[in-house]
Formats: sequence, C-alpha cells, structure tokens
Amino acid sequence: MLSGIWYNPFMKTDNVFNKPIKKQFEFDEEVAVVFDDMLSRSVPFYDEAMKLTAHFASINVKEKERIYDLGCSTASLLLEIERRSNAAIRLIGIDNSSAMLEQASKKLHAFNSKIELCNGDILNYAYEEAAVICSNYTLQFVRPPVRADFVKKIYDALKPGGLFIFSEKVISKDKALNKQMIDTYYDYKKAQGYSEYEIVQKREALENVLIPYTEEENRRMLSDAGFSYCDSIFKWVNFETFIARK
Repeated sequence: MLSGIWYNPFMKTDNVFNKPIKKQFEFDEEVAVVFDDMLSRSVPFYDEAMKLTAHFASINVKEKERIYDLGCSTASLLLEIERRSNAAIRLIGIDNSSAMLEQASKKLHAFNSKIELCNGDILNYAYEEAAVICSNYTLQFVRPPVRADFVKKIYDALKPGGLFIFSEKVISKDKALNKQMIDTYYDYKKAQGYSEYEIVQKREALENVLIPYTEEENRRMLSDAGFSYCDSIFKWVNFETFIARK
C-alpha cells in the first residue's frame, strides 16, 4: 500500500525568493532549512512520485543489498524506503551540500534511522554494487557535457537486473507546447502560494544551472549507457519519473 512520505518536524516555510537574489541557485543553508517545503510546493505531486519511487525501490532489493540516493538532500526518500523494507539493507545517501546533510542528520536522529550519509561528489564517488540507484531531480543539475558519462557510471554500479529510478523536469520539442507546459506549471506554483515575483526570481536564479532534457533525450541517454529497458511510472506535464533496468 502506498502511504505518506516522511514528515519533516524541522521544516520551515519557503520564503527564499521573496527578496532580490544576487546569485545563482545554490543548495546552501538558506535553501536547506526550507527545502522540504520548497519541494512539496514547487514540484507537482512530489509526494506521490516519491511514494512510487520508494515502493519500486523497496520491492526490488534483497537482504544485504545497497540502495543509493544521489543528491539525497534531507533524506526523505531514504527514510520512506527504510520504513517500507523488511530486509536488512544498506541505504546510502550522497550529497555535496553540508547544509542539506545537516538537515538530513537531524531527521535521521529523530527517527532513529540507520541510513548512511556521505558528503561527496556524486560524479566522482566510488560506488559499490547496488540493487537500486535513485536520483530525484538531480541529473538536471549535472552539466550536459558529462551527464551521459555519469549515467554510464550509474549503469556500471548496478548489479545485473538492477534499477535506476529517477525523476526529472522535462521539456517538449514543440515550442508552443513547451511554453504552455511552463505556463501551466507557473499557475500550479501560484496556487501553492508563490507570488509572481518569487516565481520570476527563482527562474532567474536557476538560469543555466538547471538544464532539463526532453523525454526522448533522457531515454536515448539511458539506452546509450546500456540500460535494457526504460519506462515512465509517473508524469505531470513537465515532471516525469522513470525506471530503467540494467
């Protein structure tokens, strides 16, 4: 049964972009303390996509096998996988933001969790064989010149038959439709309480930092890396969750 994602007792309201921003988007302390609220209000049906990710991850891992979460932020997904799994598995979260990992550590302590956290670069991390690797809205922050090589590294780290489960913002090749998708998304954010000013501020902060691919480009990148199969398990307008099997 798909149930709720972990509630963060330390969560604060996202007001990061209600003032002038003079730098590009960073996962710093200011963002980290509001990140769970930011995700729930900025990513349509985020909880539902994470429940599905946790569900498929937990039913595809066996005793003593590993699951990695790349760009684990505050570890909400790993906590949900831990709650669902009956097996003694290793759950490892990797992030290069000390501020994010500090928030994650507080949550793990509050829930008496055995999840392992690592402050490291996901591009250069020495992965051990894993049953499942998760990446939620993380690939889009990896620069395009190295993104395909990184996905190949993920493929190499998976056991035969292992799964790569990831969510990404996607774009449409149809320019008119792509604009309509963006407008629909901004309407969603307004409905979540964000002002026009906050939306514009965040868009400008993310310019040239978040670089999404089309659905077809993501699938081609997976195929080129060697994945035998890829399917979509969730999509809302320009947000999509994929599962790829080695």
